[in-house]
Amino acid sequence: MTLLELPLDARPREKLLTRGPAALSDTELLALLLRTGMAGKGVFALAQELVDGFGGVAGLLHAGADELKRIKGLGGPAKRAELLAVLELARRAMAQQLRAREVFSSPDAVKHYLQLHLARQVHELFAVMFLDAQNRLIQMEVMFRGTLTQTSVYPREVVVRALKLDAAAVVLAHNHPSGTVLPSRADEALTQTLKSALALVDVRVLDHVIVAPGEALSMAQRGLL
Repeated sequence: MTLLELPLDARPREKLLTRGPAALSDTELLALLLRTGMAGKGVFALAQELVDGFGGVAGLLHAGADELKRIKGLGGPAKRAELLAVLELARRAMAQQLRAREVFSSPDAVKHYLQLHLARQVHELFAVMFLDAQNRLIQMEVMFRGTLTQTSVYPREVVVRALKLDAAAVVLAHNHPSGTVLPSRADEALTQTLKSALALVDVRVLDHVIVAPGEALSMAQRGLL
């Protein structure tokens, strides 16, 4: 069934405008964004397939351009571009919130923010959230790519960047493409190395967050900092 074949009060757009976005299910919201399905598959079926295939809306928002391109029905650039635009808006909205208030007033927001940036990456990335004296976000930067070891991440570069941004504290973060968020011994060793290096310039390491699709682990909350 297409959107136009639905009764007027059941169409997602009309339902949203009359009853508000909260009245729509995840599938209805996604169908509204997609607008059309494909031959043999209506827009609602396509929307439900996406929600199920990515493990819910959160998983879909973490999807990258290549993952979306492989989905039958999203082969054209227009729909992929719209979904990726929604993802980017979510990132920017979270970044704006983290710049406006103390980061750890909402630890879950930090985890979601990092998941949106890192969780679906196929290669391991190391990022740093640079914070001001009130623990508000100044900037987040991906600084290194590849398997993380004490020799592949250069503490001097992190220190130099922290000084340039006048950061008072940092949150370290990286992803595990394997899907597990358990820290390795190399993760723990790297954290201590960076903590010692940054302490020399009075920059505190508040946390090291490890993310994977659908999961995030705070080393500070685990007592590993």
